[in-house]
Amino acid sequence: MRGLPANVTFLDLIRRNKRKSVVLMVGMGLLVVVLGAALAAAITVYGGGAEALVPALVLGAAVAAVIAVIACLWSFYGGSQAILRMSGARPIDKAHDPQLFNVVEELAIAAGIPMPKVFLIQDDAVNAFATGRDPAHGAVAITTGLRHRLSRDELAGVMAHELSHIRNYDIRFAMLMATMVGLIVFACDAFWRVMWYGSWHGTGRRSARGGDRGSGIVILVVMVIAVLLAILAPALAMLIRFAVSRQREYLADAGAVELTRYPQGLIGALEKLGASTTPLRGANRATAHLYVVNPLRNAAKGKGHEASSVFRTHPPLHERIARLHALMQ
Repeated sequence: MRGLPANVTFLDLIRRNKRKSVVLMVGMGLLVVVLGAALAAAITVYGGGAEALVPALVLGAAVAAVIAVIACLWSFYGGSQAILRMSGARPIDKAHDPQLFNVVEELAIAAGIPMPKVFLIQDDAVNAFATGRDPAHGAVAITTGLRHRLSRDELAGVMAHELSHIRNYDIRFAMLMATMVGLIVFACDAFWRVMWYGSWHGTGRRSARGGDRGSGIVILVVMVIAVLLAILAPALAMLIRFAVSRQREYLADAGAVELTRYPQGLIGALEKLGASTTPLRGANRATAHLYVVNPLRNAAKGKGHEASSVFRTHPPLHERIARLHALMQ
């Protein structure tokens, strides 16, 4: 890739991806535990006084950790099947589309990974995604719109991009990150609902009046910390998830060129993907980051694929295409 030392290989980049993934997942896990402890403590002292602060912290952290582990295990073993069902993808075999299977088989051999399962989505939108917890359980899904509009070289470029995600273990990381972000958002939403319910019934006000000055200060500090976390944690988690997703799109593009040895194939495919204004019916905000380009309506209309923002799951198409052109020089 451009800008990297000559002795850095794609295997080095994959290993670097794995190390970063471990660090980020540990960080997100710690954020979930800290958030659980803080919100549980805030709810407890708000409703019953400061004397239960320490037990609430411990219990909140423990419950958050257990829920996070259970959710990640579900995501690890069952997340890919859930995503395929949500997207409306159905499995196909070689007899249905020999050319597609030949393309995927050739690229899988070039990537040194097992042949992934192939799925088809009956939709006019032009898009594709990969999922699965590791290369041995990988799957690629493409829309009928993409299959009908791309040439063989362009199809190979898109499939190579998706197989690069599988080879780089991006698919596992994307599912786990989405799970952790979902937990954080759910916990914060539950906290605000409890606070609203408690305020409506006067629980917190009675607790504050019934305690001494020291307890009141503790309650205030805990509440301030919890409120700040409840406001900042979801946004921070989403920003981390989006930033990592954008960088991995660049790496998958470069990986596709390494597999096909033909940048123009993916360039042509991205140009057609950018020109399409048809949103994908089965896509949603939880799965949008998995696709080769953002499949949602707000990205498909106008110049949506060219927008650059920290809240975007994909980098602008013109930047991706420019980087691919640089690999041809």
